Amino acid sequence: MKLLKFSISSGLVIMFGTVSFSQEVRTSASINDTVQLEDVVVTAQKREELSQKIPVSLSVISARKVQDLRLWNSNELTAVVPGLFANNSGDERNVISIRGITTTSYDPAVAVYVDGVNQFSLDTYIPQLADVERIEVLRGPQGTLYGRNAMGGVINIITKQPGNTPNGFAELSIGNNGLQRYAAGIRTPIIKDKLYFGASGVYNKRDGYYTNTFNNTSFDRQSALTGNYFLKYIPIENWGLTLNLKHQNNRNNGAFPMVNGLEEAFGNPYKLNQNAVGKMIDNTLNASLTVNHSSPRYFDFISQTAWQSNQRVYDSPIDGDFSPLDAVTIINDYGNKWNKVKVFTQEFRFSSPSKSFSPVKWVGGAYLFHQSNPVKQATHFGKDAEMIGAPMANFATINTTTATNKGYALFGQISYDINTRFSIIGGLRFDHESKDLEVRGEFQPDGEEAMITQPDTSASASFKAFSPKLGIQFSLAEDNILFANYSRGFRTGGLTQLSSDPSQPPLYPYKPEYSNSFELGTKNMFFNDRLRLNLTAFYAKITDAQVPTLVLPDAITVTRNTGELVSKGFELEMNARPTKGFEIDYSFGYTHARYESLKLSQYGNETDLEGKRQVFTPDITSMLALQYGIPLTANKEWQLTLRGEWIYLGQQYFDLANQIRQSPYQKLNARVGVSGKHLGLFLWARNLTDRKFIAYAYDFGAIHLGEPEIYGVTVSAKF
Repeated sequence: MKLLKFSISSGLVIMFGTVSFSQEVRTSASINDTVQLEDVVVTAQKREELSQKIPVSLSVISARKVQDLRLWNSNELTAVVPGLFANNSGDERNVISIRGITTTSYDPAVAVYVDGVNQFSLDTYIPQLADVERIEVLRGPQGTLYGRNAMGGVINIITKQPGNTPNGFAELSIGNNGLQRYAAGIRTPIIKDKLYFGASGVYNKRDGYYTNTFNNTSFDRQSALTGNYFLKYIPIENWGLTLNLKHQNNRNNGAFPMVNGLEEAFGNPYKLNQNAVGKMIDNTLNASLTVNHSSPRYFDFISQTAWQSNQRVYDSPIDGDFSPLDAVTIINDYGNKWNKVKVFTQEFRFSSPSKSFSPVKWVGGAYLFHQSNPVKQATHFGKDAEMIGAPMANFATINTTTATNKGYALFGQISYDINTRFSIIGGLRFDHESKDLEVRGEFQPDGEEAMITQPDTSASASFKAFSPKLGIQFSLAEDNILFANYSRGFRTGGLTQLSSDPSQPPLYPYKPEYSNSFELGTKNMFFNDRLRLNLTAFYAKITDAQVPTLVLPDAITVTRNTGELVSKGFELEMNARPTKGFEIDYSFGYTHARYESLKLSQYGNETDLEGKRQVFTPDITSMLALQYGIPLTANKEWQLTLRGEWIYLGQQYFDLANQIRQSPYQKLNARVGVSGKHLGLFLWARNLTDRKFIAYAYDFGAIHLGEPEIYGVTVSAKF
């Protein structure tokens, strides 16, 4: 095993079982003193391994890379990881696609974990990246170890945790569009070798990128407060307890900055005309208790209990038609009881000892969850409602739904080193899930004071799935491996409302979505660890594809099983240090995701969309980053850093009919500054050419443009 080499701001990881005690340290060799690339210990397969030795498609972004890339939000991973695209409609809930497997509903296709806790749905996850130790992105189905809704892959975000050395940081960023971001953190022992405390927080705000011409005001003004707090306790040798609390409190004045139609979006960029502007109040809380035990002779054990909640309301009606018409407004502020998602999860996991040299390595365990989601939402159709296709004007509906979702899973994976060159991997997971949904509808016709209550309707559905995995690994040499994997992915089924029209059947079941995925890859280190080159080819077939459609004027997303999707392509990752101080990073992904069959029923008609491309899937993702560090002092305490990034995204579509098309485009990012042991000052810019592009669109034609040119300065201090 080679000695791990970390650059100046990488984290030194001292592993205790599966708990990482990390701290910012200055090593004896900075980036200017070595040309060798570091290999990082990761827990992508729920046990500690070197990233280059794992026979899966894995991208790792270290703490230093997070700083170099200026990653503040998980949607900024687009193109940094090959085949990954992420963005949102302006509400900060990122739709994530990997290899053409796309999150298109509140049941994700790409699972996100933060410090080991599954961010259960789009409601409960926190996209803000703060005080990050590393990010691990596994591409392709990860159902065996991660279960439901990991069809496209998994994003593991690991934050920095306290150890025996007190340390901390503070950071201030200001930029155009009223951008302000303040971050600070501290990690310290309370009782050495026994009790540790860590806390970090981020407050960020900005003006809206859009102007609302209806009243000539800034639209989409945002602010958020994010916190992450740790308390760690080591009662006796080989035992550890960690209590963690995370929260994010978002405020957004104009949460959906969208216009109708491509011509309007690009003809008058960042201008819209909405007659109803509600302030979005979005509060998320995540808490977890982790107990772990490490045994050098028998097995490692970890128990993680987690609680997540999110409430998202609008303090006044929001515009449901994205126009100045008095057509559709949506109300959902009915008090603390409603629109509050609550999730409980529990995982027990056993694994072979982390320090074992046995040819057999294994991990297994059980997972269970319970989710409740009471929703109450009113839709008011005004005098202009008939202009957008509503059956009548001046009426209102109130939908009340109470959804309960619970399930459990059993999983296991084992690898066996047949000899020093050849290994096999096998795994299996069983998931069982049940859903209950109760719906109550109320209808108020024009001129009537009282609401007409429709009969309550309830339904239940249950789903189960086996997710197997089989893989082989062959080592050509110590630094060169070949691998091949087969995995089955599973995205849970559910119940969906068919319409808000009280005369229609209110509930509609849809089945789980399955994938069969194959990948063939190679991982390599060349030239005395100066060059890392990883290549992967993949093929995936998805059956019973879940196709969600936003139905207007109901403002309800209907999900159905229809069609069959095939996604295939290849990925490349290259990292090089040709000389001291000079780094080259390049990622490239090609994805051809096409529906082999797709018949979409909408508004009483059936449309055959065979041959159409998958949504939210650029056919090419590419990023080239060049960085050069120049010592400014003889002892190399101070360094000048120059960095440039070129990002290219290929053609992509935002509706299943492929009528909303974004042509290929490029973005340029830059960063320059000086840094020392304790201080740093950087100027940075993103989207330097101010390229206009679609970040998100609904299939009925509402368009949201991506971020314009953003630039600013960041001052940081650490001890």
